[in-house]
Amino acid sequence: MFGWRGRIGLIVPSSNTTMEMEFHSVLPEGVSLHTSRMPLKSVTEEELLNMSSYAIEAAKLLADAGVEVIAFGCTSGSFIGGKDFEKELEMKIEKEVNVETFTTSTAVIEALNILEMQTVQVITPYIDEINQREKEFLEANGFEVVDIRGLGISDNIEIGKLEPYIAYRLAKASFTGDVDGIFISCTNFRTFEIIEKLERDLGVPVVTSNQATLWMALRQIDVKDKLPLGKLLREY
Repeated sequence: MFGWRGRIGLIVPSSNTTMEMEFHSVLPEGVSLHTSRMPLKSVTEEELLNMSSYAIEAAKLLADAGVEVIAFGCTSGSFIGGKDFEKELEMKIEKEVNVETFTTSTAVIEALNILEMQTVQVITPYIDEINQREKEFLEANGFEVVDIRGLGISDNIEIGKLEPYIAYRLAKASFTGDVDGIFISCTNFRTFEIIEKLERDLGVPVVTSNQATLWMALRQIDVKDKLPLGKLLREY
């Protein structure tokens, strides 16, 4: 039986081509991943808010597979409505499907806290409008965003085409050393190949959207394998 140690349910935007693949590349033996999708082509405020209205139906389909936890796998889609938006979304889904649910934004907040990253540098592929919403969300949750850099891309398919070295080079080029760590945002932005290298080269912990989501999902199903994805999954 697939998923004999645990079954993770994942909801992603329809145009996300990265998150499932990154998860599959490192999932511990005995853990299975089951996905459902919501319509989204462009990472804009209007489309993100519209997308979230499909989350409950997507979660219902995952519940049919007997998943033990559901992750709403979209960073911008879970912070776009402000400080409490992600918590409200989680509660709505849990009420409908009776499966423990969390969003990527919740996972990121938990990861930043456990790594004591009070001051952060943020790297994204987003347009300025979405970056501003993310900055407001992080600051509302008690973090200091020292700098936020985006690539100005709204087409989500184009974000998924970015090679992981893009995230590495952008983080390294803008690093000042005056932060507790780096957060690389977006579940469609490839990062798994560069997390360890970036931590070694810059000497600070790195949190990424997909890394934090996987970390929380594995914690929720009580799978404690250490994975080569930075300090977060080596030590916590």
